[in-house]
Amino acid sequence: MNKNFAKFDYLLFFSVIALSFIGVLFIYSSGVNSDGVSTSIEFIRQIIWAGTGVILLVLVSLYDYNKIKEYSVVIYAVGILLLIYTPFFGKFAKGAKSWIGIGPFGIQPSEFMKVAYIIFLAFYLERSQKETEFKRFIRAGIITIIPMLLILLQPDLGTASVYIPVFLIMCYVAGVKLQYLMFVALVLLFGLLGLLFPMWESYVIKEVSPFSRVLTNTTYSIILFAILLTVTILFALGFFLFRKKYYYWLVFVFAILCCATVICIAGLKVLKPYQMMRLIVFLNPNIDALDAGWNINQSMIAIGAGGLHGTGFLKGTQSHYKFLPEQSTDFIFSILSEEWGFIGGLIVFVLYIMIFRRIRKAALRCADFYGKLVCIGMLVIFMYHFMINIGMVMGIMPIMGIPLLFLSYGGSSLWAAMLSIGIVMGIQLRQI
Repeated sequence: MNKNFAKFDYLLFFSVIALSFIGVLFIYSSGVNSDGVSTSIEFIRQIIWAGTGVILLVLVSLYDYNKIKEYSVVIYAVGILLLIYTPFFGKFAKGAKSWIGIGPFGIQPSEFMKVAYIIFLAFYLERSQKETEFKRFIRAGIITIIPMLLILLQPDLGTASVYIPVFLIMCYVAGVKLQYLMFVALVLLFGLLGLLFPMWESYVIKEVSPFSRVLTNTTYSIILFAILLTVTILFALGFFLFRKKYYYWLVFVFAILCCATVICIAGLKVLKPYQMMRLIVFLNPNIDALDAGWNINQSMIAIGAGGLHGTGFLKGTQSHYKFLPEQSTDFIFSILSEEWGFIGGLIVFVLYIMIFRRIRKAALRCADFYGKLVCIGMLVIFMYHFMINIGMVMGIMPIMGIPLLFLSYGGSSLWAAMLSIGIVMGIQLRQI
């Protein structure tokens, strides 16, 4: 036990504690009104979640991660069952049915599913090293798509999007052929562009091209998909008959376009109006400045008002006069930047970079392939949340409902983050 504690990553632990403490401070600040009176008990709940989360972190770090590996299939299956349960019997809040009520509290299974997914995907990628690359790619894709689709049904686009970079990077580290991963990345890129292009034309340049009419009309887009699919099949037959490499690359290109068209069709049907508006105001926040664009505009005002030193703790106008919605969750960095300024933001950046570096170091030092993959997956989760949330509050990313881990209010996201750090530290402790 003493030997384990000698190898305990105190620097990583300190960074997590410091960020959690800062989070509690600004959750408290977000609940203080213009008269200086606290009107919310969210900070008390966050203190409870942070305290119990730290205990969870320490206990998990002392637990042999190989035991977690043995139960990875069960953990993944339980997570899937909870995701199936949530849309039918969960609590509806903030435009999504993502919570399961437990007395006065609630848990968000999708937050814990991210950890379960990484544990199981790492287990599969380690066990499947002797399988063909294509089979590994397909099976890893199925493992990824199942929780993504279930989370999209809630609907929670932000949380579902987390799985994409985790899948791509973990598969790349595991040795899956780069070509397969590029296929997925290009499909998603062209699919997103196919969704954004008609919006950009309609709301920004006020002109609609024939191409946009095709993408936004269900009948026309299905016809386009049928044409692309037919061409893909014909080129595939050409490849099998003549074995010419250029046929292979033609299949690759048209298959990308075919799958991207499916994403466009599905996106226009699945995405809710408010989610579509988030994409639109990302292109131009002033299109709907008093509604969909309000959050991002107020966020940038708050960040700009902070300057170098900030306005002072509990002295921010955007938060205390309630100009900024979701200020204790998605936009907590905006409050911090207003009250602590650039220096406060820099402190948060340094603490996060320290976490990233320590997890990366754990992955590089890990002799166990499974442990290495788990560390990589956890690193991607933390980096994705950080980059998307910071980009979102600065107006360089669309609003996606991605919390800033350790800082944003929420017990499920905080516990899941603590659990993730605990697993990483547990892997560190058991390296020779």
